[in-house]
Amino acid sequence: MWKWEADEAPKAVIVMVHGAMEHHGRYSWLIEMWRSSGYHVIMGDLPGQGMTTRSNRGHIDSFDEYIFEIKDWVQTAYQFNVPIFLLGHSMGGLAVIRTLQEIKLKIAGVILSSPCLGLVDYPSKILSGLSVGLNKIAPGVRFKSPLTIQMSTRNEEIMESAVNDSLYITKISVRWYRELVKGMKLAFTNISKFPDVPLLVLQGGDDKIVNKTSVSDWFNQVKLSEKNYKEWPKCYHEIFNEPEREDIFLYAKNFVENRLRLIGYIVD
Repeated sequence: MWKWEADEAPKAVIVMVHGAMEHHGRYSWLIEMWRSSGYHVIMGDLPGQGMTTRSNRGHIDSFDEYIFEIKDWVQTAYQFNVPIFLLGHSMGGLAVIRTLQEIKLKIAGVILSSPCLGLVDYPSKILSGLSVGLNKIAPGVRFKSPLTIQMSTRNEEIMESAVNDSLYITKISVRWYRELVKGMKLAFTNISKFPDVPLLVLQGGDDKIVNKTSVSDWFNQVKLSEKNYKEWPKCYHEIFNEPEREDIFLYAKNFVENRLRLIGYIVD
């Protein structure tokens, strides 16, 4: 876990959770945008990814490992005594949902970026059935991920940097995949357990990884006092890496600052 602090007293803390197969280093632009706007940022690498010390990268025993990690990051943010916002991208968005369904945390709002609540393409029925069997007898078996950086973003600079990124995971275990599927199912079946906190969902309109219909279905079902869904028509999956990312960041920042105004932390 790392902390990036604003130059002056922070307006709030943004706790960020990255997506599958990636790491915190891919968020340097977004981290600096929040920090330079007056926010502290806390972020780490999820278990089995990035710079974590696990030897078996691309593998978890349980999705709960993500939940416990996010809880620790939020509890670390408590030390600053300012409002906390959770921002989760893709699988990180799913992990944020599952964390809040299982653990009571004091937060001021949630931003979900293309949350992984369903996939555009699933393995065939034969492969899916095989994964169920392997999950019982050989959960650590890994296979090459079908996802590519070209499916994630239209940003040429991001695509080029990903080519030489040694921390990027290209193989995932059978257990990891089965836990992802289980997590997506639980996000829907436990939807009533999601707390009544202000929610902003940002979704790429041309997402080639996450099924945007599943995202909108979950959003429409969750019962909250305040929620907002914004789709960005041309954007691929990694909306904070897309050519439109400055506009998307401003939209997210406005959500945060509107909430802070309502609770008296920002005075115009």
